[in-house]
Amino acid sequence: MNKDVEIKEERVSAEEYIDFLKRTNLGSQYPKERFEQRISKLVDNVTISLIARNKSGLIVGALFGLTDYVYWLYVTDLGVARAYEGQGIGTELMKTAHSIAGGEKDIAVYLIANENAIPFYEKLGMKKADDVMQYNNIKWTEFTVQ
Repeated sequence: MNKDVEIKEERVSAEEYIDFLKRTNLGSQYPKERFEQRISKLVDNVTISLIARNKSGLIVGALFGLTDYVYWLYVTDLGVARAYEGQGIGTELMKTAHSIAGGEKDIAVYLIANENAIPFYEKLGMKKADDVMQYNNIKWTEFTVQ
């Protein structure tokens, strides 16, 4: 991993997270409806909030997750700033979150992957699952955070 980047558990403001989203490919997964309100709730309510910052203090990676610390970790957000991709930050965020939640021997990890991110997750050893149930009757307007 890039030695100029530090990862730690940290809460961030919605404004700072939105600024980060503008510099990632993660910013296209959110619905436009009530975007800022939802991001505020997200940053305030996730169980695990891992932030990677460069030496200047700029967010260059983030992982948000929900866990029961016993059986599972659901990763809601995992992103790395475009300028920092390929430096091991995403892998280190995932390993750190898995450890915080309880470790490989006890914790199953789940997430919904963007099609472009599937090769990254497969490289981590994750596999596509067919047994996930979904209930979604919400109409969303797709957009990219800019």
